[in-house]
Amino acid sequence: VLLQESGPGLVKPSQTLSLTCTVSGGSITTAYYSWSWIRQVPGKGLEWMGTVAYSGITNYSPSLKSRTSISRDTSKNQFILHLSSVTLEDTARYYCARRPGFMYDYWGQGTQVTVSS
Repeated sequence: VLLQESGPGLVKPSQTLSLTCTVSGGSITTAYYSWSWIRQVPGKGLEWMGTVAYSGITNYSPSLKSRTSISRDTSKNQFILHLSSVTLEDTARYYCARRPGFMYDYWGQGTQVTVSS
């Protein structure tokens, strides 16, 4: 299974960041996998942002819930992160990952996003 993140490397404050995770070697609708977005701010640990299950049900971090949504394009086997009203604090490396249970088993390489005016 391969996961590949894509999206803009530079976003202006207050804009909406959209990142796409393209999955190959496995379907995002296969039971019982979940698909997550995780980020790492420089100098800090990993932060889970949200998950979309094989069924399409989503779950978000309480701290980001008001600004985060995850959608899917099942025809392209992709899931997409939308993060609105970005600030400088959203500068991070963003990862997508697969979770078959409580642990992640496959990760993308990550994509760096910088928020700057």
